[in-house]
Amino acid sequence: MSAHISNVRPKADQVLVDIVDYVTKYKITSKVAYETARNCLIDTLGCGLEALEYPACKKLLGPIVPGTIVPNGAKVPGTQFQLDPIQAAFNIGVMIRWLDFNDTWLAAEWGHPSDNLGGILATADWLSRNAVATGKKPLKMKDVLTAMIKAHEIQGCIALENSFNKVGLDHVVLVKVASTAVVAEMLGLSREEIINAVSLAWVDGQSLRTYRHTPNTGSRKSWAAGDATSRAVRLALIAKTGEMGYPSVLTAKTWGFYDVLFKGQPFKFQRKYANYVMENVLFKISFPAEFHSQSAVEIAMTFHQQLAKAGKSVEDIKKITIRTHEACIRIIDKKGPLNNPADRDHCIQYMVAVPLIFGRLTAADYEDDIAADPRIDVLRDKIVCVEDVNYTKDYHDPKKRSIANAMTIEFKDGKKLKEIEVEYPVGHARRRKEGIPLLVAKFKTNLARQLPAKQQQAILDVSLDQDKLEAMPVHEYVDMYVI
Repeated sequence: MSAHISNVRPKADQVLVDIVDYVTKYKITSKVAYETARNCLIDTLGCGLEALEYPACKKLLGPIVPGTIVPNGAKVPGTQFQLDPIQAAFNIGVMIRWLDFNDTWLAAEWGHPSDNLGGILATADWLSRNAVATGKKPLKMKDVLTAMIKAHEIQGCIALENSFNKVGLDHVVLVKVASTAVVAEMLGLSREEIINAVSLAWVDGQSLRTYRHTPNTGSRKSWAAGDATSRAVRLALIAKTGEMGYPSVLTAKTWGFYDVLFKGQPFKFQRKYANYVMENVLFKISFPAEFHSQSAVEIAMTFHQQLAKAGKSVEDIKKITIRTHEACIRIIDKKGPLNNPADRDHCIQYMVAVPLIFGRLTAADYEDDIAADPRIDVLRDKIVCVEDVNYTKDYHDPKKRSIANAMTIEFKDGKKLKEIEVEYPVGHARRRKEGIPLLVAKFKTNLARQLPAKQQQAILDVSLDQDKLEAMPVHEYVDMYVI
């Protein structure tokens, strides 16, 4: 006879409670966190504007039913779309992530915390427009920055000690959870309703990493986060109606997340939620490349110059050895044919070969016309990755969080170029002073891709001034990006 199973409804899992208490009670006071959030905001929106250059991205944008315009709906920067907040979140999220150029967080799990901006900005814009329409006060951009800091923290702190990729799940589950929590708070849900909403995010079927890995790497990896952050808005709105939640969604025996999807293991936590993640987030400033390769690409750019000075070409190279960390090898050490841009920007050999040959690595370099250059595949075959256990250790060390690579080039005549090592790429928190001017330059370049000069300047006047930006109503700021 089977054991009796209690049907007494349990208290909410502590993981849910901690997330919701942080979202509803914790006050962000860190000046560094807010300044970093502002830089993250402009960089993320700039990445979205650059993505509009690519038809493969643009075809996914707009309303579900063509021609639909939602009164007081959220607007999509760089377009003329005005949509419901769920579809606007998807649009903004797709733009942000399309080129793999927005911020990054690397730990036991990796991901891109600014993916949450899709749901945050769409919801804040929609709420602000409706508030103004009914004679109420709109949300301010400081509210957006606060939500960004908290979404970064939720996603990043869970990622520190818990590897979803090792059980085959994609990191966008954390985008959905983090976006759900902060969006629900923005919508004014009660504490119990936010717990319900976050439980709904966990109880959802979660995305497999299939689309990120050989032999199935494909463009879904560029819209998966948009899907996740828009789903978060949907779930928060469902919870707002009073729809019930599932308090032991993680811990329930047999049917909970831990038993079904996490090999029966509970989550582990390194630190309490505060503002650590935003302050230490990694910006992709120089290259639209998977972050584990960023320092390797920096090295390749230096070697490109050294080849010319030494009177050598890539045809003279016999072998390239990359000392790297375990996560790099697991994710982007890739041999064989590369089938599409999504395949190429997750191959360290490709991302090193292009700058060695051309002295650059841009989003356009992943397209078919560049990839057709036969020199790239010839050079890829000469590149070997080996793990440096100290690099792997420092990658996980919370005091270092390095993303190190070192590279050696050997020539057919027996000569070598001296190994170059880069532990912290330019987007790392340890290189903020060097990186932020480059980030601003990147933003200016991306504004110029879509907007006329007067509009660009108006955006810069606000976006580069912390106080002006924080005080600006959300809908007025978003309007500045409408073409």
